[in-house]
Amino acid sequence: MKITMNSKFKTVFVCFLLVACAEFNAQGQDSKNGFVPLFDGKSLDGWKVAEENPQSWKVVDGELVCEGPRCHLFYDGNLAPFKNFHFIAEVKTAPGSNAGIYFHTKYQATDWPKQGFECQVNVSHKDPKKTSSLYAVVNVADPGVKDNEWYTQEIIVQGKNVVLKVNGKTMVDYTEAEGQAAASKQFERLLGEGTFALQAHDPDSKVHFKNLRVKKLD
Repeated sequence: MKITMNSKFKTVFVCFLLVACAEFNAQGQDSKNGFVPLFDGKSLDGWKVAEENPQSWKVVDGELVCEGPRCHLFYDGNLAPFKNFHFIAEVKTAPGSNAGIYFHTKYQATDWPKQGFECQVNVSHKDPKKTSSLYAVVNVADPGVKDNEWYTQEIIVQGKNVVLKVNGKTMVDYTEAEGQAAASKQFERLLGEGTFALQAHDPDSKVHFKNLRVKKLD
């Protein structure tokens, strides 16, 4: 009888650990690999909405959803700023939609962010720069994904190198030349450090983001 009770206890304990680990990972954090969540799935805590058209951003069913006129959502939690990092998010686009994921940027109340780089989010929008383009620097014509289906976007920055991946496949591997000037007088596309921002692009676009997580690199 004593052996049976111990066996039952062990079984219950193991089940408890499995449930706890599943809940832990559901929140977007993987302690083994060092990733931590940027979004709690319930609120905009840790994020700051730009002043123009803030109604374009909502939290729906554990997702960040943009739908409406231009507005950028900036991460301003205590993990910022970011220099070298590995960022991962799951993304889903509605047909004809456009959005973006900015990095090494900083808060702006209005307009397109002038600092940092944009990882494009666009499967079927008319803009020829498609998903996982390093916008206006290295452009992708066919990311191999579809609207209304979740895909995984990775952004890895290490020193002067940027790697963008979709569903594990490298789309962009870009190294900034030493002493390189910004690509445009209007935008400061130079690696440094900063935060992340998600883009609501236009009233005809709807894009979903979830499981946003990041690991800082040395």
